[in-house]
Amino acid sequence: MMTIPVTMRALEQTSGDGPQDMRLITDAPVPSPGPGEVLIRVEAAGVNFADISRAHGTFGNGPRPPYIAGFEAAGQIVAVGAQVSGHQPGTRVAGIGDSVFAEYAVLRAAAMIPVPPGWTSAQALGVMVNWPTALAALKQLGALTVGQTVVIPAAAGATGQAAVRIAKHYGATVIATAAPGKHDTVRALGADHVLDSLGGDLTAQVLRLTDGVGADLVLECAGGAGFDASLAAVKRVTGRVVVYGVAGGEAALTNWDLVYRHQIHLIGLNIGVLAQTAPDIFGAVLTELFGLIAAGVLVPAEPTTYDLADGPKALAELETRATVGKLALLP
Repeated sequence: MMTIPVTMRALEQTSGDGPQDMRLITDAPVPSPGPGEVLIRVEAAGVNFADISRAHGTFGNGPRPPYIAGFEAAGQIVAVGAQVSGHQPGTRVAGIGDSVFAEYAVLRAAAMIPVPPGWTSAQALGVMVNWPTALAALKQLGALTVGQTVVIPAAAGATGQAAVRIAKHYGATVIATAAPGKHDTVRALGADHVLDSLGGDLTAQVLRLTDGVGADLVLECAGGAGFDASLAAVKRVTGRVVVYGVAGGEAALTNWDLVYRHQIHLIGLNIGVLAQTAPDIFGAVLTELFGLIAAGVLVPAEPTTYDLADGPKALAELETRATVGKLALLP
């Protein structure tokens, strides 16, 4: 029988002003799993751009401070709630929950997977967040097919790296963007063209590489000033833009724009909403994802790790684009 303590270390977000106001507390109560939930001893917690949005209070329906931060974790099941079958204490799982930047956390049984055999908990981070986001944006929502051209921004990040691998596997031409120091990383993934994300006219460069017609699909996670460039870089009438992030801030689009400037397909993606409201589509995403893992297209990577207490530092480095690949906190 596993002994579960009453209190634990955790990272508490104390304001809506950003991750610098996240602090380590040592007396957070250990939660109990409710119906359909499990309690895990957290071995690794994933750091995502959504954590930054939450810390700034800009995440839709996000938690209000003070709250224990984080939503993606992997670790060992130590207790199961009612209505949970097939998940035994001692099993290592990765999934989604609330308040996971802590030593213990509750995950929804419907939003978790077993850690693949031979993988560490840290390697399994991303399988329920970054990889499904990349696949859904490209295939289930983006309808990418062989021979088409896709623009993948932030291609050195966890979602971007997965997207490059998946797009190349399905026979697409990949135009990736990344900061100059990360270009070799992105080329090694198979990208056909790598553009400087910090400078240059994205629209002009994509049009040059596509003989003036634009890309078939653009993944858009920046927002802000780059949003219009993404819309202008895609083919008119048949081109698709899948918006899955707002890292660069909000951007406006009007019905006039869609009729007279950007005659395109615009698709919004939030992987959490997709999983909850379209479980059949999410199930198809996961089934295809596990096929890609089995085929060796998606392979476990070692994330950059930080001690739990250094969570604010990890978030700050992600926010300033100073990182490559997946980031993890180790409680």
